Amino acid sequence: MHPCHPLLEHAIDHAGLFPPAALSMEDAAREYAADSASDDAWALGRWVVPAERLNEVLRVVERMDDGPGRWPLSVIGSGSLARDREGMAAVGQRGDVGLRVEAYETRADDLEHARETLATVPSSPVRFLEIPMSADPALLLEAIRARGPGTAAKFRTGGVTPDAFPEPDHLLRALATAIRLGVPFKCTAGLHHPVRGRYRLTYAEDSALARMYGYMNVMVAAAALRGGWSDADARAILLEESPTAFTLDREGVGWRGRRLHRDLVAAFRRDGMLGFGSCSFREPMDELAEIPVA
Repeated sequence: MHPCHPLLEHAIDHAGLFPPAALSMEDAAREYAADSASDDAWALGRWVVPAERLNEVLRVVERMDDGPGRWPLSVIGSGSLARDREGMAAVGQRGDVGLRVEAYETRADDLEHARETLATVPSSPVRFLEIPMSADPALLLEAIRARGPGTAAKFRTGGVTPDAFPEPDHLLRALATAIRLGVPFKCTAGLHHPVRGRYRLTYAEDSALARMYGYMNVMVAAAALRGGWSDADARAILLEESPTAFTLDREGVGWRGRRLHRDLVAAFRRDGMLGFGSCSFREPMDELAEIPVA
């Protein structure tokens, strides 16, 4: 078992259909199939697909010779819940193709919108509500918590432009509030690399550079908050840019000589940070080799 297994088990949702990868449906399906059959499949989460393309998903998967065994889907809402429900029901009726809808992701920009959305979106599959972080998200997170099991938050941690990345203090506040309130969450976008640094925003050769969060930074910072570390500690982890500051071994995750036990990490993943979306699965997994393993 890889030492990072408790932290990354089924954590990386494959969002290759979205920028900057923006793969074709066929290429995205082929990538997910290959990742599902790889030695790193233990870290692979759901296949993220837009609700309006579910019929295309079915057509492409039907044509595949090496189609899915049981592929879990996370569906991104189109803005029309009625239409999205029809698409998800159509997938559910095709048990022969091996797809199952496990999550539904939508967004709300304010408290009124959040309450309206949560009142109408069913909790099965699991619903993720993307909320803004520029203002204090406490009321929105409390509204999510009030809906009970099957409801989680979603935080956008990047994109293809520099302004898509939240300020560190805004992200830290969102993580800390979610942990304090006991609200599970996922993150999405910008977490292609394990450790924070300056990277290309897209895969184009002339792409602009920007400072991006690493998934180890976000996950370890949030787990540290779960473990009772201070906001100042979590902020330092969030801004860490040295891969060798982190360590992995069979007993847990370390940062600059301090440790988070694997049991705490596993509990944090089970009902805290449920995963993150990335348009590439191989990139975050291949670069994991940068982190020292004891």
